[in-house]
Amino acid sequence: MHIEDLIKEENVLLDFDADTKEEAIQQLAKTLFKHHKIDDLDGFLKDIYERESITSTGIGFGIAIPHAKSSHVIIPSVIFARSVEGIPFDAMDGKDAHLFFMIAMPEDGTNAHLKVLAMLSRKLMHEEFRTSLRDVSSIDEALQLLHTMN
Repeated sequence: MHIEDLIKEENVLLDFDADTKEEAIQQLAKTLFKHHKIDDLDGFLKDIYERESITSTGIGFGIAIPHAKSSHVIIPSVIFARSVEGIPFDAMDGKDAHLFFMIAMPEDGTNAHLKVLAMLSRKLMHEEFRTSLRDVSSIDEALQLLHTMN
């Protein structure tokens, strides 16, 4: 599975604006629903919140990766969103999240979501990559950068 198959133009939100973790999760999920990547918004949100209740997906370094395997996923997808202001996300380091990746994978028994998580984590541990993502000025620029993650 390649990242360019998961992150499409409609899955990039550069002016992401939410005040709370819940608002952020709902806006990301609504984007998936709007673009027919999931078939049931409430059902998918339930799966996301269930995963979030185990431990926060605010991993620190200004990054949050809410994710779920869900029977409501039609098309495996990753949403990338950037918040200039930052959004409190119960991160391990206590800092607001600026870079968001919502991973939506079907509940088919494979561990594709773990592969995507690993791929994201490998790139996001590099400060230069995080800074570049924060500084992109267009969706095309974001996609070019994101598509280097494979």
